[in-house]
Amino acid sequence: MSGTVADLLQARSADDRVGLCTADAAWTWREVTRECAARAGWMATVAGPGRRTRPLHVGVLLDNVPEMVFLLGGAALSGNVIVALNTTRSADELAGDATRADCDLIVTEPRHAALADRVAARTGLPVTEPRPAAPLDAPAPATPETLLMLIFTSGTSGRPRAVRVTHRKVVVPGTVLAGRLLRPEDVVYCPMPLFHSGAVMAAYAPALVAGAQLVLRARFSASGTLPDIRRYGCTYLHYVGKALSYVLATPERADDADNPLRVAFGNEAAPLEQKRFAERFGCAVVDGYGSTETAIALSPDPAGPPAALGRLGDGIKILDPATGRECPPARLDAHGRVTNGDEAIGELVNTRGLGLFDGYYNERADDRLRDGMFWSGDLAYRNAGGFVFFAGRDADRLRVDGENFGAAQVERVLGELPGVETLAVYGVPDVAAGDQVMVALVGAFDPGRFAAFLRERADLSPKWTPRYVRVAESLPSTASNKIVKRGLATDAWSTADPVWWRPGREIRFRRMTAEDVDRLRAEFESRGRGHLWPAGTAK
Repeated sequence: MSGTVADLLQARSADDRVGLCTADAAWTWREVTRECAARAGWMATVAGPGRRTRPLHVGVLLDNVPEMVFLLGGAALSGNVIVALNTTRSADELAGDATRADCDLIVTEPRHAALADRVAARTGLPVTEPRPAAPLDAPAPATPETLLMLIFTSGTSGRPRAVRVTHRKVVVPGTVLAGRLLRPEDVVYCPMPLFHSGAVMAAYAPALVAGAQLVLRARFSASGTLPDIRRYGCTYLHYVGKALSYVLATPERADDADNPLRVAFGNEAAPLEQKRFAERFGCAVVDGYGSTETAIALSPDPAGPPAALGRLGDGIKILDPATGRECPPARLDAHGRVTNGDEAIGELVNTRGLGLFDGYYNERADDRLRDGMFWSGDLAYRNAGGFVFFAGRDADRLRVDGENFGAAQVERVLGELPGVETLAVYGVPDVAAGDQVMVALVGAFDPGRFAAFLRERADLSPKWTPRYVRVAESLPSTASNKIVKRGLATDAWSTADPVWWRPGREIRFRRMTAEDVDRLRAEFESRGRGHLWPAGTAK
């Protein structure tokens, strides 16, 4: 295994096969490495405020454009650091990100020039573009532990944190995925943003290791996915979050399976979406588990049950976050429902250390590190056969009438509701104790059909049945298509979107009115739980 990204680039320096392709141009791997060396030479000429005490930190505010690949390679060859800035964030947020990451300058493109200027006005950082420079003759000294990038977490549960991405953090997953899924003649389709770890580690890295062609899409397009796959002959697709559901929402055609795609690899797709995508487009879907920190990774087993993430690896356990004890296997009823969720659902923990996690930059990780172990914040349970199932994040844990369960468990069932394009399940306060289940969805909604669907689902625990349904045009999401639930939970039932609810025990929904909201708030107050009234709700 090559130790650094610089080693991988050097191995491609005489390769005249196409290595990088966009809608407008193509480069051989030899040309890619030459462009990377030129960026490395340019970085060597730039003097940043911290240049004497640390490598140059180059903030990049770019879509999936060739310059992103060239700058990443330039940093690898020169020993400098790329700070991947999220183009979907506001100028104020980006100014904070750039400051915490010690950016010395910002490189951008015309599409984001105005945003970059606003960030510069708040930080004093120069906005520039790479200048012509002589290619660096030889890579700067680097080890697998040398810092290469700072990539921010998605921010679905709080302020994004800059994760230290070393060379090994790119090389290891790239080598594993290339060995499992790629051949040199493959074509890798990368529509997910390279400012997030998924695209870097599961698209760029395996393509570089295998010598496969990397096809960049500037921005993800559901309607453009299949035409792109056919146009470029893509055999491997990387996705994150709800991307598969967005593609599945495009009009179906009889010839959808007539395409070269062999495998789609990613994470966080619902099991039913995986199945539908594989059947419709004639490919395998491999949905793994991972995070920007990459302290824990799980690989699906084709022989495992549907929705299983795989088996626990060495040192990976499911622990009770309150006691630290290992959770027992889940007991399942005839319909596959967990009957002992209170004791079986726990947090995924790497008990042997940090895996590939090299820490956050300029920030402690105390909330993740306890007693030398890495606590992921992700909930899971295992069946008697040792297969692991995702149950949501620590913020996704609900307690209804004394029963603990994860939002992901409910989402797996509701994901089979016809006409729904995407959905999110989250908890809102109950007037008496614990939570109530709320679902926000995009797509066709008929309250009668929805109620009938719920009544017919034997695999839906009565306590999982939604109390509130928000019907929206779209759901807030990160650039990597992960739904941001904290805003939905803050809004609760006070939103311009229509909200349906079932006031009593019967599974029957009606439109929620302003008078309903007023009565509900009064009930919260009368029970002494007014302090739990959602912050986003009108008062």
